[in-house]
Amino acid sequence: MNKKIVAISNFPLIIGISLIASLVILISGCNSGKKGSATADQKNPKCNVEKSLFGMTPEGDSVLLFTMTNEQGIIAKITNYGGIITEIHTPDRDGKMGNIVLGFDNLDQYLAGHPYFGALIGRYGNRIANAQFSLDGETYQLAVNNGNNSLHGGIIGFDKVIWAPEVIGCDERSALKLTYTSPDGEEGYPGNLTVVVTYELLMDQLFVTYEAETDKATVLNLTNHSYFNLAGEGTILDHILYINASKYTPVNDELIPTGELAIVEGTPFDFRKPFVIGERIAEVEGDPGGYDINYVLDGSSDDRVLAAKVMDPKSGRFFEVSTTEPGVQFYTSNFLDGTLVSGKSIYVKFSGVCLETQHFPDSPNQPDFPTTILRPGEKFISQTIFKFGVEE
Repeated sequence: MNKKIVAISNFPLIIGISLIASLVILISGCNSGKKGSATADQKNPKCNVEKSLFGMTPEGDSVLLFTMTNEQGIIAKITNYGGIITEIHTPDRDGKMGNIVLGFDNLDQYLAGHPYFGALIGRYGNRIANAQFSLDGETYQLAVNNGNNSLHGGIIGFDKVIWAPEVIGCDERSALKLTYTSPDGEEGYPGNLTVVVTYELLMDQLFVTYEAETDKATVLNLTNHSYFNLAGEGTILDHILYINASKYTPVNDELIPTGELAIVEGTPFDFRKPFVIGERIAEVEGDPGGYDINYVLDGSSDDRVLAAKVMDPKSGRFFEVSTTEPGVQFYTSNFLDGTLVSGKSIYVKFSGVCLETQHFPDSPNQPDFPTTILRPGEKFISQTIFKFGVEE
């Protein structure tokens, strides 16, 4: 039976032609396969994806690491624990390869706790006020894990579960499909929700496609929480940022939106022209300081739009983020304090920049925001693309 495709917003409920075309390219011709863990140390040469054992959970479950490569030399490493992107390697202006995301090289450090490095976030990315919302006359109490609020899906969100992996064998593509079914009532959310996230490394782009269906009305806001540092070391304060947004959603002391759509002009939140991230960061009020704000993207929600671009003047590396989502959360890793270490990397404050494509925070309690409701018979589809390159 055909499912209705929903672009989860207050805008027309239709996916634009270019999104449909890109999804056809991504999905067509692929074997659906069965759910379940793949065999470690197995290589699929058609997809340029290698599988290896990443570690074991305390419960005895094996976790895999998938290394995706392409002819451009770009490498992306992804584990089916939390759908985490552990590494992305791209060349600098001299052709030297370097890892441009924050993370760890072993499962134990992820299990010990981390600030969502590279993880898939759900059921609801960002915050829901007072950890509750009402839907169809019923109030749902969610797990409280951020002050009085619920953050990034609760105590055990999608970032802390093992996803069923499948390497997609489609000629020369590097693609990995991850599936997870969240049971009714998990972290307080209604409905049995099946989520499929596909990572595809194609030329100079990493496609992230999200799909979901439910058997009961629920709310949904999916994203990836990668922290980027294009220099591979130090802070991102000298990175240059562009954000395609003329409005943002102001927040209160608990980082919950007030409901206003404020104009960025005349504020330190204005990145409509490329600006050095650290130049005005001291003007951002609040503790511990730094950027942590949702932007309302300019452009039609029917189609994919350019959300942001980040460039490191030292290495020449840049990446662009395009998305079908209406918003993007700009976060400068304000809570890193040097206690997390990976090899020679010490993750201090401002070590990474996050650009989390999303619907707006607390949308279930904000009637004027684009809706995040997903109902039975509807199919949620969203796509974000990271494009990597070098400027001379």
